[in-house]
Parts: sequence; C-alpha cells; structure tokens
Amino acid sequence: MKKITLLTLTGILLSFIACDKDNSAPQKVKDAFAQKFPNATNVEWEKESDAEWEAEFKMNGKEHSSNFMEDGTWVETEYEVSEANVPQVVLEALKSNFEGYDIEEMEYSETADGKVYEFVIEKGDIEMEVTIDTNGNIVKKEQSEDEDGDNEDSEVDND
Repeated sequence: MKKITLLTLTGILLSFIACDKDNSAPQKVKDAFAQKFPNATNVEWEKESDAEWEAEFKMNGKEHSSNFMEDGTWVETEYEVSEANVPQVVLEALKSNFEGYDIEEMEYSETADGKVYEFVIEKGDIEMEVTIDTNGNIVKKEQSEDEDGDNEDSEVDND
C-alpha cells in the first residue's frame, strides 16, 4: 500500500512539473527589457499569452510590471501610486465625475500611446475602473459585473 501511495504521489508531482509553463522569456524580450529598465531588480517573468510576456520587478523602491511582445516590442508599464503622486487635474476630474466614490486602487500606466492614471473606485455595491489621462480627460470607465453575474459594463472611449 505504501508503494502505491508513493507511486501515486510521484506521478502527481511529475505531472505538475511537466505542466509547469516555461517562465523563461525569450532572449529578445530580456534584451529589450534590460535596455528599457537597466536599474531593475528582482525580475520575474510570466507568459501572459502566446505572444506576450510580463516582467514584475522593483525599480526606485517600487513594484512595477511591464509587458513585452515575443519580438521584444514594449507594450506597457504600470506601478501603484499614492494620491500625493497623482496630478491635481487628474484627481479633480476623478472627484468631480465620480462624487462619493472611494478610491480602492491607483496605478500609473504608460504605453506607446501615452500616460494615464488607472483607478478602481467603489460606491456601495458599485465598483468601477476609470482611466484618466494626464490632462484630466476620462479615457475609459467600466463598471464591474454585479453579484448576479449580469454584465453592467459601460465604457467610454474618447480616442
């Protein structure tokens, strides 16, 4: 009986090892990352999709994440910010358009298209994700699904 248990456990362990996805980014991705973030430390890679990789790392004392395509093309970099680090024009746009909402999370995001601040806000049972550019323009707002699973997303795209 002990042998069967041992063999079963060994089989399960080997199946986990065999199914573990490869978290070693391609050299093109690593090279592009090193060029863009030469002072990054504690870098950990994770495959986001068939063609995209995400690095989580520390830089300037903050946790960052950055995404790169398989060919090394940079996609996006994000990190959490405090309210003190958000421009006043952005905070005013958030507070005037979403009065009574509490801020749950704040992130700074940069892509090739520009820089934005992303917020998760909450008021009662309503949770929203709001994206505001550095000029105070609401770029996107999306309401999360309610508890019944009904999709109550409403999105604004001011491109």
